[in-house]
Amino acid sequence: MSVLVGKNAPVFKANAVVNGGEIVEGFSLDQYKGKKYVVFFFYPADFTFVCPTELLAFQDKMAEFESRNVAVVGASVDSANCHWKWLQTPQNEGGIQGVKYPLVADQSLMISTAYDVLAGNFDYNEQGEDVFVGTPQAYRGLFLIDKDGIVRHQIVNDMPLGRSVDEVLRLVDALQFTEQYGEVCPANWKKGEKAMKATHEGVSDYLAHRK
Repeated sequence: MSVLVGKNAPVFKANAVVNGGEIVEGFSLDQYKGKKYVVFFFYPADFTFVCPTELLAFQDKMAEFESRNVAVVGASVDSANCHWKWLQTPQNEGGIQGVKYPLVADQSLMISTAYDVLAGNFDYNEQGEDVFVGTPQAYRGLFLIDKDGIVRHQIVNDMPLGRSVDEVLRLVDALQFTEQYGEVCPANWKKGEKAMKATHEGVSDYLAHRK
């Protein structure tokens, strides 16, 4: 798998559904550059089982993300029309009605490929024809992108393994803390807790206060 941390987030333009029901063309993460942090996450497919629990969990925490100046954007290989239909379907019928953040349509599989979360790859058969080998869906990849468009964190789960939205918020807090104060965040650090200076003395001081 490609490690994108420390690199520019791959650029794309694609159809997307925004505000829970508006299909737009040419959606790009570039609109947030210089303005917002971005949590960009992939999920396998609309109208599945684990996926709605994740998408709704992100929506439940949108006020927390917005208070941290973070845009949340989801993506799968489904079409914009499929996203739209899922967004209009009530939650008690397997839908995600009420989700307002953008959902990107990666029908070409090129965005999932660029972020290296595609569960399969293109190859050639014996006749020399271009074919897809594997599952044309994205793993549960998540990328935390700073305001300069640089990937600062990435994680990829296999399809059955749902993510922790609280952990995503913790990582946003850690990134913003280090940017503001220049200190580093130790294991299991949470907002409001003591961090440490990136020196031997800083580590010693932190460990001494843990005891």
